[in-house]
Amino acid sequence: MQQLATDFTEEKSIIEFAEHAYLNYSMYVILDRALPHIGDGLKPVQRRIIYAMSELGLKSTAKFKKSARTVGDVLGKFHPHGDSACYEAMILMAQPFSYRYPLISGQGNWGSQDDPKSFAAMRYTESKLSTYANILLEELQQGTTDWIANFDGTLQEPKLLPAKIPNILLNGTTGIAVGFSTDIPPHNLKEVINGLVFLLDNPKCTIKELCKYIPAPDLPTKAQIITSKQDMLAIYISGKGSFRMRATYTTGKDSIIINALPYQASGSKIIEQIAKQLQSKKIIDITDICDESDHQNPIRISLKLRSNKVDITALMLHLFASTDLEKSYRVNMNLIGVDGNPQLKSLMSILTEWLSWRKQTLKNKFSYQLNKLTEKLHLLEGMLIAYLNIDKLIDIIRNYDEPKPIIIKKFKLSEQQAEAVLNIKLRSLAKLEEEKIKSQQQECSKEIKAISLLLNSDRRLTTYIKKELTAIAKEYGDSRQSTIATKVTAATSLNITTTSDEAISVVLSDRGWIRCAKGHDIDPLKMSYKSGDGFLAMAQGKNNQTVAFLDTSGRSYSTPIHLLPSARGNGEPLSGKFKPESGVGFSGMCIADNQSRILITSNAGYGFITTFENMLTKNKAGKTLINVLENAVALPPIVLSDASYWVVVVTTSARMLVFPINEIAESNKGRGCKLIHTITKDKSKLCLISYATVLEKNQPLLVHTQTNKKVKLSVKDLQHYVGSRNALGFKTPRSLHKIRSLHPFV
Repeated sequence: MQQLATDFTEEKSIIEFAEHAYLNYSMYVILDRALPHIGDGLKPVQRRIIYAMSELGLKSTAKFKKSARTVGDVLGKFHPHGDSACYEAMILMAQPFSYRYPLISGQGNWGSQDDPKSFAAMRYTESKLSTYANILLEELQQGTTDWIANFDGTLQEPKLLPAKIPNILLNGTTGIAVGFSTDIPPHNLKEVINGLVFLLDNPKCTIKELCKYIPAPDLPTKAQIITSKQDMLAIYISGKGSFRMRATYTTGKDSIIINALPYQASGSKIIEQIAKQLQSKKIIDITDICDESDHQNPIRISLKLRSNKVDITALMLHLFASTDLEKSYRVNMNLIGVDGNPQLKSLMSILTEWLSWRKQTLKNKFSYQLNKLTEKLHLLEGMLIAYLNIDKLIDIIRNYDEPKPIIIKKFKLSEQQAEAVLNIKLRSLAKLEEEKIKSQQQECSKEIKAISLLLNSDRRLTTYIKKELTAIAKEYGDSRQSTIATKVTAATSLNITTTSDEAISVVLSDRGWIRCAKGHDIDPLKMSYKSGDGFLAMAQGKNNQTVAFLDTSGRSYSTPIHLLPSARGNGEPLSGKFKPESGVGFSGMCIADNQSRILITSNAGYGFITTFENMLTKNKAGKTLINVLENAVALPPIVLSDASYWVVVVTTSARMLVFPINEIAESNKGRGCKLIHTITKDKSKLCLISYATVLEKNQPLLVHTQTNKKVKLSVKDLQHYVGSRNALGFKTPRSLHKIRSLHPFV
């Protein structure tokens, strides 16, 4: 007995066993549960629900039946899993705010956009298939798909539904498998079909050309898609990325009416988010929030304004940034391809592969029809022979116990023809039936010829698909719901608080200690500093503005001014607010409007112009603004005015260069362009920029030397140093060899 048990025992290490078991589980979840197939765009549970409802007779023209009946059939026949999961999958396909083109029509409480899971139990709701589901089921019994055994082998179920359109793009899907996830957004039926027709006419077209017909997803909400065309093109090329949606609103005399929310955004949650900001006085321009939604207006949120002088655009941009009035959606177009393997696919790959799958489906359908017509024609030929020899046929039937073999031999019929002849009813023996048979033969021959032409000509098959798609677009197509914004202003969390706009001077010390004092008449050199510390920079602004800092490694940081310590003491170290790298100090700071232009330079001789907005960041570790070379440092940022015309650069080799500011390129970040030639005559050493400043067109320059002398260089004096950007510069006199600072002369 022990020997017998040993013979049937397989020994495996626990690692090998666990790996094999987990791999089997992973493949099951990926292929049979979580990912959709490119053909019909459905997961197995969705496919089984649709098929079970069709078998129950719950087509779009039928009466509604209890949803519990459908769920019971699905679980008992095809999908032996939990009833709640099955019912939730069914609910999702019936919600017009979840599915762009619902596959199920429902009666009762099927949830709401505000709370999609507030649906009633399946014993209370009723359902049937929608008209759109006909596109997936019409050709099911026409040899279009393979049939497989159900879980217990007692029934057959379709492996795929023969969808006439790429449902994978029209309704999209989400799912999480093992090592795979999918997030495919829904699209507009007309746009997708127009794209397919264009692709059939132009098989070698680019995805950029295709995106003229399919510009962006079309979700079941009237909110705006604010992602740019370039970003959407990149998503469609790679098959992954993210896009953003923003609520739409109208304005009244003293109110803002929000009439469309982003996909899957909850109105009650948004109201709660705005209410919290009102309670904490982060927003002072809104006095009340009202949910005025009803059956006619499913989304209507009214924001009452404090006065008609409120900057509505700025307020809404703040709400977009701080609430779910603007949301981001991930795109990850993982699906099961025609070859049965899961793969990340681009838009072009999905449409091309679906078209090849559709062509094969139609070939299966036409081959099935051709076989049926051939069989029918064969039987009609036998019946015609029988009618032409009706007397002999009757005589054989009357005189022989087994007339079938005699008929086959006498009239040279096949077994199928003989069986059909013997099954002829007496009422069909009239002369008129002979004419009907001949007429049917002609019709069958015509149909066989037409189908054969389709099967043998790829061009005819392509034309057939185009006509079919065009007809579907005409019957089921609708206009786009999600509008595409052409011009978008980025959402910004504004400091909409009760902070005053009083004048403030921010002072930064050599060792990175920061403080701010009221007023603009502050002399920072007379302020007290810690032992070994001293004045580095001062910036003037208002208490409700933001100050940006630049460290020597080229990273920028920012913080609201009202959060800085007062000047009563020595202030606080910036290292407590930010997290610069070890050993890195701060080179300077500036205060300006978001669109103000800033000159960013490094002492290695490079620089560029950017906007103040590009210096702002919420990251305590800052963000890289200028890439500095090894052993080089970033110089203090310089705020430019509309009148700024010249750039003045002085190097450690006592050379000065003055050149027009328009020769410097603008950039968001990077190393920048070369400002001045930094190689010495012997080309063995590098010189560095020691100071840089900007001047207006006819403005003198004030030079502070290290010997506490002040030298004024007039416009005429500066002409001696004028050259082109990246020039070597001109030697300065000995009196200007040791410069402490440069300033425009005011």
